Amino acid sequence: MAKVVEIDEEECVGCETCVELCPDIFGFNEDDEKAYVKLAEGGDEDCIDEAMGSCPAECISYE
Repeated sequence: MAKVVEIDEEECVGCETCVELCPDIFGFNEDDEKAYVKLAEGGDEDCIDEAMGSCPAECISYE
């Protein structure tokens, strides 16, 4: 079973760091000013790990 990346959009502060680091995996909703997951499975694990470590809200999880 593949790992799945998720963002707790309630906790997201809209800094867009994850989008800048991994634009293939994360997107940004301008209306809500929140990041969202574009590619939940099969993304670059190193990139996701970096995004998780860089997120000031710590709202990215990978299960």
